[in-house]
Amino acid sequence: MQRVPHVNAATVLVDPAVLRDLEVHLMTQDLQLWPVATAPICTDGPRTAFQIRRRLLTARRGEWDDAASWVPVWIAFGESWYVGAEPLPWTAHQALYLTLDRYAGHVHYKRGLGGIPRLDVPRDLVS
Repeated sequence: MQRVPHVNAATVLVDPAVLRDLEVHLMTQDLQLWPVATAPICTDGPRTAFQIRRRLLTARRGEWDDAASWVPVWIAFGESWYVGAEPLPWTAHQALYLTLDRYAGHVHYKRGLGGIPRLDVPRDLVS
């Protein structure tokens, strides 16, 4: 059986007040922020976003209740972080977590990455 192509991504709840600033900051490090509700891999993005937000909030048993209206996003790693078929290097994880730590109080996430279907950026948009 062949594994479905995927990318490593963090699932993060983001305060809408800092969403744009965080996205721009991540872009400078070749990290891609994709709001789940509008991600091209979701057939029903708003429902998927609702389900992810609810699952994350419920798992924290009230600890993250301040994020009830926050935006669930996926943060994926750009091509510069990968070296052929090698696993994602620790420096990639470190760059992500250091950036998220700078937005403490405006983001909630559990350390660790999940796999999501490829979120390809058209090559003519990247330069």
